[in-house]
Formats: sequence, structure tokens, C-alpha cells
Amino acid sequence: MIPISDNIRCRSKPIINYWLIGINLAVFLWELKLEFSGELGYFISSWGVIPAQISGAVTNALFFNSAALIIVILRVFSLISGIFMHGSFSQILGNLLFLWVFGKTVENILGHRRYLGLYLAAGAIASFVQILAEPSLAVPLIGANGAIAAILGAYIIKFPKAKIYTILPLIILYIPIELPAFFYIFWWFVQQLFYGIGSLNIPPLGVNQSGVVFVGQVVGSLIGAVFMRLKK
Repeated sequence: MIPISDNIRCRSKPIINYWLIGINLAVFLWELKLEFSGELGYFISSWGVIPAQISGAVTNALFFNSAALIIVILRVFSLISGIFMHGSFSQILGNLLFLWVFGKTVENILGHRRYLGLYLAAGAIASFVQILAEPSLAVPLIGANGAIAAILGAYIIKFPKAKIYTILPLIILYIPIELPAFFYIFWWFVQQLFYGIGSLNIPPLGVNQSGVVFVGQVVGSLIGAVFMRLKK
């Protein structure tokens, strides 16, 4: 099932949403270039979230190791940079499709600044929770999954009965249907199972090879739901 739009009319252009989609696409195209040149593994390791590196650096910094403190500061930035990288064609397409359909409406409700703040904060917190859940993990964690889960959580709280225009592909036929918005909080987690399709070659360990990724997505959706509840 492919969501294509909703029945909520937006009063202003979702400028931030357009920029987020554009940046994600640009970074993914850069990843493709690096894959051909054999430099993608280094890029992902440098800018993706690697729990073992961050937890190790934090432990050393607690013992007043100045070098470790610098590493912590540099690696903390990966909580943001990792949001804009993706490990497969299915992941980037799925994430940006949901961002396109649900993000514009949430931005219209929250305004540009709060929408951007929710996106970045939820993505960073989701990554941080993944570090806490599995601090010894040496595989990079990347993707906007946590941030987009927050957008979806906020949308469901505000518009639980909104109608989502959906295409149901059946072999060579595409049947247009309408589904309630609440259905997509379930479908969001189901489609994560297919995000390995079209994976990029990321040596040496690949990315997102842990069930802890789902923990971050649950946290992201809860952040979005709570944020929308508290919004005045």
C-alpha cells in the first residue's frame, strides 16, 4: 500500500519539508557516488551513529580524558548527521514517501521552526536511545526512521480520522483506495521489514543490523505524539 496524499488542506507551503526531502535525496546521491568509488564505508563510519564508539568515548571522558572528550563532541554530531543518511533504496524511498504525505500537514500545524525542531530532536533522541539499548554495537545506525516516526505520531494524534489517499498495487493494476490515518502507524512498522531491499554495499559490517532500530522508531513515534499533545 502506497500513501500518496491526505484530505487535509494546508494553508502554507511546507518549505521545511521540501528542504528535508531535498537534503535527504542529495545525501543519498552522494552515497551512491561514494559507493562507486569505494569510499562509502568510511563516510558512513565517520558520520553515522556507532554506539560502541560513542559509549566508549563517553566512558573515557568521565575519567577526564581530554582527547576522549573531543571525540564525544564530534560523535554527538552524528546523532544529527546520521538522520540524513540511508542504507538502501527501499529505506530512502519509504522514508521520503511518508515524509511527503504526512510531513506537510504536520508542518502546517506546528509552523516551520517547531516542525524542524521536532524532526531533528526526535531523530537525535531516537538514536540516543538506541545507544543506550545496545552500547556495544559496532554497526553504524543511519536513517531518518526515528524522525519520520515522530512526524507520523504527531499526525495520528492530531488527525486520527483523516483519510489517506492510497494506491494498492496488484501485479500490473493499481487500485486507488482511502484508508484511515491510524492504519499507517501500523503499516509504518511493517514496511521496516523490507528496508533491506536494494541495500548499498557498505563495508565492513553494513548498517542497521540490529533489532534495536525498532526501539528508536517506537521512541520517535511517542515523542511526536506527546509533542502534539502538549502543543498549545
